[in-house]
Amino acid sequence: MPLFRRKSTALVDDAVTTVTPDEQSSAARSRGYTPSKKELGQATPKRPVTGRRPAGATKPLSKEEARERRRELRAEAAAEFRREGGPRDRGPERLLARNVVDSRRTVGTWFFGGALIVLLGSNQAMPPVVRLVSNILWGALALGVVIDSILISRRIRKLVRERFPRTDQRLGSLYLYAIMRSITFRRMRAPAPQVKIGEAI
Repeated sequence: MPLFRRKSTALVDDAVTTVTPDEQSSAARSRGYTPSKKELGQATPKRPVTGRRPAGATKPLSKEEARERRRELRAEAAAEFRREGGPRDRGPERLLARNVVDSRRTVGTWFFGGALIVLLGSNQAMPPVVRLVSNILWGALALGVVIDSILISRRIRKLVRERFPRTDQRLGSLYLYAIMRSITFRRMRAPAPQVKIGEAI
């Protein structure tokens, strides 16, 4: 029997390997585990607060404030339409047609005023002479609008062919667009005139 025989408890202690907590957690993790930024010592950046909506709800408008707001929006829309027009006013050919009409005095601007006079003068209660003058005035206005429309259309056709030879705009559509503008009062035209009367185009 050897003198230096080790005890059985010492053999048990040598056989058992000390396991650290890190090794225990590593053993419990799966192979596909991805460590978080906190475990890696990285801080998650915070989202910027600039431009974010306030947390509190906005105060609803009163009836008077809502009515005033609608009035302001309508005024802004009318001013924008007066300044830039609508989709039918887009394009350089339409701008040229507007400038041709706006650079001259047109008979059409007197058409509606003359039509009102003719309507009053054609009343059966009026004397025959007044009715006759009203009919002559009506014929003169109609003839003047027709002649003026022909002159405007010829001018537009000439300028469009010179400046936009490859245009895809239909000339008939441009003629009608210009004629409708020519019988509208200058102050009521939209978009607003950009040239003065008598200015060269």
